[in-house]
Amino acid sequence: MSTLTIILIVFVALEHIYFLILEMFLWSKPKTIKAFGLKSKQFAIETKVLAANQGLYNGFLAAGLIFSIFEKNINSALFFLICVTLAGIYGSYSTKRIKLFYVQAIPAIIALITFTL
Repeated sequence: MSTLTIILIVFVALEHIYFLILEMFLWSKPKTIKAFGLKSKQFAIETKVLAANQGLYNGFLAAGLIFSIFEKNINSALFFLICVTLAGIYGSYSTKRIKLFYVQAIPAIIALITFTL
């Protein structure tokens, strides 16, 4: 893996650690409510358990990416970057929020492209 690829993988992993924090610990805070475009604080409170579960999955994606760097495992890196890309595509489609595609999928796609350089 090139240095650029590793930097991009670290960036994607850090994004997902940030998502984990937002979804598991800060879901009902005003900034998180605004960032995710939630209907209300009450809605955030009602969906807190679901968001925490989602945050845990984001943590697994980050862990897989970090693991791939430490193990210098290109196949693992490709697998987890593809997972992130698919999650970003599906998330933006299912929520009708194109911003999610740009924030989640595009960095992973760029990291994937660097494997061919």
